[in-house]
Amino acid sequence: MSGREPVPRTVLLPPRQHCWIESDAYDRSAFARLSEETPSLRALAARGAEAVPHFDALLEDLFCLCFKLDPCWRADDAVGPSAALNRTLLAALREHPLLASLREETQLDEAKAGLATVLMGEDVLLRLERDELLPRGDRVDLWDLARREEELRRRAEEAESLEGTGAAKATRAEARRQAELAEAQLRRKAQQVSQRLGEMPARAREALPQSAAGLRREIAEADAEAHGWSSGLGGEGDAGGAGRTIELGRRLARNPKLRKLGALTGRMRTLAVALRRKSLERPSAEVHEVQLAGELARLLPPELLALRHPLLKRDFLRRLHEGRLLAYRLRGVDEHGRGPMIVCLDGSSSMAGEKELWAKAVALTLLEIARRQRRLFRVIGFSSRDVPLFVLDLNPREHHRVQEERALDLAEHFAGGGTDFETPLDAALATLAEARYHRGDVVLITDGECQVSPEWLERFRSEKKRLDFALFSVLIDVGPSTTDTLRELSDRVTSVSRLTDDAAKDLFLRLG
Repeated sequence: MSGREPVPRTVLLPPRQHCWIESDAYDRSAFARLSEETPSLRALAARGAEAVPHFDALLEDLFCLCFKLDPCWRADDAVGPSAALNRTLLAALREHPLLASLREETQLDEAKAGLATVLMGEDVLLRLERDELLPRGDRVDLWDLARREEELRRRAEEAESLEGTGAAKATRAEARRQAELAEAQLRRKAQQVSQRLGEMPARAREALPQSAAGLRREIAEADAEAHGWSSGLGGEGDAGGAGRTIELGRRLARNPKLRKLGALTGRMRTLAVALRRKSLERPSAEVHEVQLAGELARLLPPELLALRHPLLKRDFLRRLHEGRLLAYRLRGVDEHGRGPMIVCLDGSSSMAGEKELWAKAVALTLLEIARRQRRLFRVIGFSSRDVPLFVLDLNPREHHRVQEERALDLAEHFAGGGTDFETPLDAALATLAEARYHRGDVVLITDGECQVSPEWLERFRSEKKRLDFALFSVLIDVGPSTTDTLRELSDRVTSVSRLTDDAAKDLFLRLG
């Protein structure tokens, strides 16, 4: 015999698990992938961790409730006591008819389940931060409970480690006693917290069902609108992953203005594309010379004869790939207007409301034209002289693919204040001086309610002649507006009230 007396295990360790919904490896990996891809989900978990313990576990539970085919509830003794608040909130949602309705939209769809998680989680966290669910003292008790849970685990591990050493019997007994004391304190604190949570008002316990009300419709609409925005801006379906869809859907669900703007932009984009198709009416052009190219539409007839010969056909395909086939080069009567687009967008107080939506719809439609033609696109948002310009390059890379986040930043931004034309147009002149934006087009979108000094106007006209560009102005005339200053500045002026007739060609076709 070793002489060491066995030590009875009287300490019950709390579970390390803090999720109430059973999950498998696939569910957990899907949630981890969404967290990695979705900045708003990561930010939500980080904010929640400062409010209450195990908020990240609540988010994972919400995801599993929305995503899994058959969510299963863990037993009370299988989850750590410090996750008691999560159980109280989830219990109200678990059997609620709103969850069944929501799950019809989110089951087995990572993006929609993730979007529902973010929207419900943000709502619950906002109520927690405002002390609408729990008094601040009860939240402190939750943190104390989590601390005692970790304390018990540490004490029990110390007592366990001493059993395998040559420590004195008194030392081992003291370690066991401290662990048992920590267990008793944890149980007592858990009972107190459970009692306090049981006294939560019904409205507080129903926080998740309240957040889920109307969420199925919102998610379906936001998902459809997200795909509309994405395809309208040249997106590639789900190429950016579920995280990108969640970010876009969240912004659309939280901002009614974006939803109205998306609908208006969609109609205007359809008009612009239809006008461009209708205008084929090819632009005035003439055969200028013969060049080496890879454009099938303009090949010389002798080149096409090679397709009938088995050997020459292979040579034809090689030269087509290398762009070394003989083709006509066309020279248009007006070759101006194929460079970058620089849009000066009025964000003054007089543009608030309906005017703002129309102005941004025009800007986003021009962005779509620029994207289709692989042209750089810069927006210069302006208001008062003392308000910094809001400058965004929406397709800054060489392939000119639109960055959706920047387009949404543009759609959401509104400075307010007075109106100053001189500062943004000076910025447009500076942009045209950059090598990448040489020979660009400038578009001014405004309600026209501004004056410029004669000295500045003379200098602007001189610079416009020197840089050889045209200024197109779009008058937002859905409310008070004036064209006096615009006609002094611009080569062409059109208005949104006329964008449904032939005047639209001054803008969408000329710039296209």
